[in-house]
Amino acid sequence: MLKTSLALAIGLSSSLAVAATSLTVEDIPKIQSVLQTSISPDGDTVAFTRSVPRELYVAENGSNYSELYVVDDKGVERPFITGSVSIKSIQWSNDSKTIYFLAKLKDDKFTALYQIPVDGGQAQKVLSLKDTSISSYQLSPNNKQLAILAMPAADKSEKELKKLGFMAEVYELGLKDKQLFIVDLAKADLPLTPQALNVANYVSDVNWAAQGDKLLVKTQPTALIDDKYTKSQWHLFDIATNQVTMSFATEGKLDGAELSHDGRYIAILGAEDKHDPATGRLFLADTKTGEVTDWLPDFMGHIVDFEWSNKRNTLNFIANVGTQSFVASIKTGSNKYKKLIKEGQFIASNLSISDSDKTLALRANTAKHPNEVFIVRGSKAQRLTDSNNWLNDKRFAKQETISLKARDGVEIDGVLVYPLDYNEGTRYPLIMSVHGGPESHDKDGWLTNYSRPGQMGAARGYAVFYPNYRGSTGKGVGYSKLGQNDYAGKEFDDLVDFKDHLVEMGLVDAKRVGITGGSYGGYASAWGATKLTEHFAASVMFVGVTNQLSKFGTTDISNEMNLVHARSYPWDKWQWYLERSPIYWAGQSKTPLLIMHGKDDPRVHPAQSMELYRYMKVQGKDVRLVYYPGEGHGNRKVAAQYDYSLRLMRWMDNYLIDGNKDMPAFEIDHAAKLKAVKDANKS
Repeated sequence: MLKTSLALAIGLSSSLAVAATSLTVEDIPKIQSVLQTSISPDGDTVAFTRSVPRELYVAENGSNYSELYVVDDKGVERPFITGSVSIKSIQWSNDSKTIYFLAKLKDDKFTALYQIPVDGGQAQKVLSLKDTSISSYQLSPNNKQLAILAMPAADKSEKELKKLGFMAEVYELGLKDKQLFIVDLAKADLPLTPQALNVANYVSDVNWAAQGDKLLVKTQPTALIDDKYTKSQWHLFDIATNQVTMSFATEGKLDGAELSHDGRYIAILGAEDKHDPATGRLFLADTKTGEVTDWLPDFMGHIVDFEWSNKRNTLNFIANVGTQSFVASIKTGSNKYKKLIKEGQFIASNLSISDSDKTLALRANTAKHPNEVFIVRGSKAQRLTDSNNWLNDKRFAKQETISLKARDGVEIDGVLVYPLDYNEGTRYPLIMSVHGGPESHDKDGWLTNYSRPGQMGAARGYAVFYPNYRGSTGKGVGYSKLGQNDYAGKEFDDLVDFKDHLVEMGLVDAKRVGITGGSYGGYASAWGATKLTEHFAASVMFVGVTNQLSKFGTTDISNEMNLVHARSYPWDKWQWYLERSPIYWAGQSKTPLLIMHGKDDPRVHPAQSMELYRYMKVQGKDVRLVYYPGEGHGNRKVAAQYDYSLRLMRWMDNYLIDGNKDMPAFEIDHAAKLKAVKDANKS
């Protein structure tokens, strides 16, 4: 057993042979993907940023780099700023000759605004603020002004007092508001100390009117994430008078907003009500009356992005329905939309449009590639980039959406990745990978990353299933509310129904089923290892909930938990909350459980993992706890991600493929891997 475990730990073949052309654990840290796309106003080119992982065992610890590229409509790609950089928030000048972006370059202590000419030349700093970073910005339509969001600069005495040991923190008090500034580019000196505009509270987003005389401004009472989720509001701000002239009342979660080209209407992405778990409703606000109406009432999906056309009052949008997405357009005065790209081509996001309205740019993924740059002209979509051409030589397992009725008749679906080289009639081990949220859903696109096995698992001989249990998005508001006031109830019974269905299909061996997931998916994994232990032979829980009583008191989203999940407070029904906690059922567990957690997680406190670990450990259960210092609610750095992948797959292999009864070795021999890399570089 030790020999097998160590072989897996340093990336060698497991006890199950893996074809040389299939996706492996070693491939995951190499995967690049497109982060942001922005089409030029003339529609000829798309600027985009690409996420590039740091090289394992070589680069210093840190998050992925973000590089800047431009690609034309023929797919000819040009690198602009690459290497050890983090480029974000790209925007075009109105003449399509310059790209603006935020970055820390050279000796920058704070994030500054830069520009780079498209026809050649070096990046030049446009604007920086004194002693603080630019959080975000919006270039005015005439390119003469900038709307900037930034936190106030720290008082120098704060730094001095900190060195002297005065570091007391009064929890959730004394928080500073992010502020809005308008800067005239022609008069910009470096660094600037502009005067904040007269907007109360914390400003989280802005958007210019096409005429440049007004701004849409989004605020929340404080910097708290709970306020962002439950108390955000959009306002119309007049530049000349420096005043908010109109506010738009919506209830519940709130996302983006944008003014139509003529300034008459505002498209708003929000929630149906305060109990709606997600921002998937499309609203239309009238700037003359302030009236806000549901533009697509009873839409049985979720809108995820939109962009107004420039020459007419038509909105282009992307919607997720079930496990698919489509691109459509809709005119003001109508609630009937026209699909430009139908479901089944790709999973889309990040929409932008040219001045002529003839070309849309977006990022999209499929079952065989992560996010890439696409353009849409008419009803035709064209892929422009290939960030991982080595994936073209890989073999991919069959992937499809399956639907069934749960035990109470509710229609549920999910995405199934078959084992590579699947033979009908053969039963395979299953890894059920449960999404978080639960206000989220898995789509039939690229499903493989460091914590979600996907094609990596399929290549090792697993069936991998992604369940969209009730309470998931993609099927309208009503479906997304089905899990409320029923923590771990019917929503997790759905997981068992999914498993039973896959067994009945003849695909899965009922005795070799594993479960994994992060956040709410981690909660499901803990529940699977305790309350539902008879159904799962192995479990890997990531940043998961284990005690609903202490979770409420240690999270940064307690109000959101009440409004869109529990619909109650712990003191309303103490025993119920306890019995919906995996710790309550730890004593009956027969499922080996690997727990992993970021040590700096603000959403699900690391103590949640400690509680279940201790409850199981003291009772003699097979359990292991791994903390990742410096990581939060999910691992962001490549070394921690890679380590996670190794431990996840080793745990599953140990119980579901090798059939071992003892836990695998806890060590991972990174030193051997480091030596191998150094030796290879020397030669």
